[in-house]
Amino acid sequence: MGTLSLSSVDFNLSVKYPEIPRFQWSKKNKNSCLLCGGSMKRLRWRCYTSSNDDEGKTSSSNKSKDEAAEDTRSNDPASLPSTSRPPPTSPLGTAYNNFQVDSFKLMELLGPEKVDPADVKLIKDKLFGYSTFWVTKEEPFGDLGEGILFLGNLRGKREDVFAKFQTLLAEVTGNKYNLFMVEEPNSEDLDPRGGPRVSFGLLRKEVSEPGSTTLWQYVIALLLFLLTIGSSVELGIASQINRLPPEVVKYFTDPNAIDPPEMELLFPFVESALPLAYGVLGVLLFHEVGHLLAAFPKKVKLSIPYFIPNITLGSFGAITQFKSILPDRSTKVDISLAGPFAGFALSLSMFAVGLLLSSNPNATEELVQVPSMLFQGSLLLGLISRATLGYVSMHAATVAIHPLMIAGWCGLTTTAFNMLPVGCLDGGRAVQGAFGKNALVAFGLTTYTLLGLGVLGGPLSLPWGLYVLICQRNPEKPCLNDVTEVGTWRKTIVTVAIFLVVLMLLPVWDELAEELGIGLVSTF
Repeated sequence: MGTLSLSSVDFNLSVKYPEIPRFQWSKKNKNSCLLCGGSMKRLRWRCYTSSNDDEGKTSSSNKSKDEAAEDTRSNDPASLPSTSRPPPTSPLGTAYNNFQVDSFKLMELLGPEKVDPADVKLIKDKLFGYSTFWVTKEEPFGDLGEGILFLGNLRGKREDVFAKFQTLLAEVTGNKYNLFMVEEPNSEDLDPRGGPRVSFGLLRKEVSEPGSTTLWQYVIALLLFLLTIGSSVELGIASQINRLPPEVVKYFTDPNAIDPPEMELLFPFVESALPLAYGVLGVLLFHEVGHLLAAFPKKVKLSIPYFIPNITLGSFGAITQFKSILPDRSTKVDISLAGPFAGFALSLSMFAVGLLLSSNPNATEELVQVPSMLFQGSLLLGLISRATLGYVSMHAATVAIHPLMIAGWCGLTTTAFNMLPVGCLDGGRAVQGAFGKNALVAFGLTTYTLLGLGVLGGPLSLPWGLYVLICQRNPEKPCLNDVTEVGTWRKTIVTVAIFLVVLMLLPVWDELAEELGIGLVSTF
């Protein structure tokens, strides 16, 4: 079981010997067993179901010597058989034993409500049968074992059987339970009809369905959105580095600079920073609208987005939770991809337009100077920029580009980070829906390794990896039908998207950058 630490005392929650509530004993029943009520005077071993304080003493002063001797021998633990010796007494005494039972009662009271055994029997009689699914075993189901997992043999097409079970469950129990069709755990054999063996899990609706959004969550989401607006404006100000006062430039470029510059120095540049901030916020809003448009036809509810501010990119995206149980894996893939695809479309449009304006000689007044080393942060975007702007422009200390190109670059990078196949990110959900949870574990370990080594994301790999570990590391919960696979074209789209993400987040090392003419590499 588990161990619960309370101050300096370690209480073991496992109960090896059931404790029976103590009663006030009279002299008449003092030598009687609490369980069976029989006399223990002449027994070779004693009953240990009670915790009487007078244990081991003679029951009355008028006992015969033979009876007293017999009791003395029976009270001696060394003379008892090993199977009848009392358990070792806790140094904490009766209080410790009472705490064990009370702990289990408290866990049952505070834990999720379990499935009613009467409903389990009714469901087995009404739903399962020889022609649909023959139940052979039952196991706990859910995070805390609050549900029931029915294991057995499938006797029909899994989709038809599951649809029939859902209809019958609503008729038998009403709107009380959710039924999940999942892969049978620890099963190495395949189903004779093809595919993995399936099992059916039963959970109460109030346990399995996500809770509603609270007032505090709305407040937190609003505060995060305001901070994201501020970080987006700050990104717009930082993009004008060639026009900023020296004090501000030092704050943005010197890693040892801690104190921010005076706000009066930044006010003149806020207005010119707004277009870039609008572009970053527009990508975020497009991303969330894409999720909503894909979820609405499926009748899937989504939570409010929790935007994550970031100075380097304006934002790390947003955390959006499912507030409904997804019906199947195809729905999970569609909703997960819709947001990144919408954000990618807007980001790519801004990047392309900004790139064309950067190469336009008539738009020089609107251009800003950025270090050419920044283009080494992405192999794919660096190659596109190099092909458009040319070798001379890119092979210099600074490059003049349009702010719209910066907004598109940041939007594409943020979208790529959110499409990484790990945890509960959009990419993780898409991979889990397309290839299963086991594939997500393999993809996730690979992604964590590449982020830890700085292979993906460059200098942003560490903060992004920490963000995922803290906020998005857990995979998405299973769908109602978590067995039926998605089509081939969905798997192909997810695979191509992950491949583009790698190209977009893969930095260009100095030797290759010098050879391709992406940025000016200083040699010493």
